[in-house]
Amino acid sequence: MKVVLLHAFPLDERMWEPQREALAGHDPETVNLYDLGGNSVEGWAELILERVAGELAVVGASVGGYVGLAMARSEPKRIRGLLLAGSRVGADSPERRAARGEQIRTLREEGIEAWAPAAPAPPPPERTVDDLIRTLEALRDRPDASDVARTFEGPLWVAVGDNDPFLPLDEAREIVAAAPNGRLEVFEGAGHFTNMDQPERFNELLREFLSRF
Repeated sequence: MKVVLLHAFPLDERMWEPQREALAGHDPETVNLYDLGGNSVEGWAELILERVAGELAVVGASVGGYVGLAMARSEPKRIRGLLLAGSRVGADSPERRAARGEQIRTLREEGIEAWAPAAPAPPPPERTVDDLIRTLEALRDRPDASDVARTFEGPLWVAVGDNDPFLPLDEAREIVAAAPNGRLEVFEGAGHFTNMDQPERFNELLREFLSRF
């Protein structure tokens, strides 16, 4: 079965390099969201579903997880499982939307160098201001996906670092408690990018997740 890996912001598909060994024997499809064009998680989800055939297991980090949830909303019978790393299911609060709007303003008016100190990680050097703005718009405007988590029948696993500044542990616990087949894995000492902060531990989880299909 095809395994779709969806990267975090402002990283790209190369963030999954530490998982290469764990994916051996599977059929991985790493997607570069920036190259898809557009500025919405729903639009990206539809494009991926059009391009990648068959049943899918989706592994998504941060914005990649939001795209995975949108894929499950659109075609729940094709998405067999979701492994979300640092992804919330709720929409942005008004305060968070305002903060993203300020980041967009900084990018437009002052450029990447002025914005980068506030970024969760340095963006790859080939990323343009337009790439970053479109993704911030997608993050800001994404819909609430709580209903997807509540109704998704496959495994819905959440990996979260206990130092993740964007997904509090209590919120992660609520996500998996509401899911019919939810599971929480807390990475002690890790931040937002669990697959890179603790690759060996993440790979163990990934292997177990993929063994379900």
